[in-house]
Amino acid sequence: MNEKYFVHETSFVDKYVSIGIDTKIWHFSHILSGSTIGNNCSFGQNCVVGPNVSIGNGVKVQNNVSIYDGVEIEDDVFLGPSMVFTNVINPRAFIQRKEEFKKTLLNKGCSVGANATIICGVTIGKYALIGSGAVINKDVKAFALMVGVPAKQIGWVGISGNTLAFVDNKASDEYASYEIISSQLQATLK
Repeated sequence: MNEKYFVHETSFVDKYVSIGIDTKIWHFSHILSGSTIGNNCSFGQNCVVGPNVSIGNGVKVQNNVSIYDGVEIEDDVFLGPSMVFTNVINPRAFIQRKEEFKKTLLNKGCSVGANATIICGVTIGKYALIGSGAVINKDVKAFALMVGVPAKQIGWVGISGNTLAFVDNKASDEYASYEIISSQLQATLK
């Protein structure tokens, strides 16, 4: 038992893994070699990480999530229960395609809802919100609210995750800073 982080006795952590302070890994999870997990993260039951995955600080991963080689997750990201990452565009059981894994990047503070699917090779912008069950098959802008199959942008969210409404170029979300999101929004609203 490590005093800096918690790993439930039913979980496995391979050699050559880095786990940050106050991180918790719950039941039946597996952390594979070469993976790095930051401080204050939480992994629900039945999660798989890696190999060679990079996860920032303050990340919350709900039950039944597998984070594959090629995925990079920045700080404060939320991954809902049973959401899915892919790592190959055209998988076949009888063809090895490990050299074709595509990089997927989740930027700081974004959230992915339950049962959503993230097709490999995309970037999800800072603080974007992906609705439950959505299928993301292209890059997502910072602060975008995405829903549907395939996902479409239906609005904007603030840092708190609340939907934004704009009046006189000021966001309605008490946690949103107009300066933070204005450059992203100005290009889109023109």
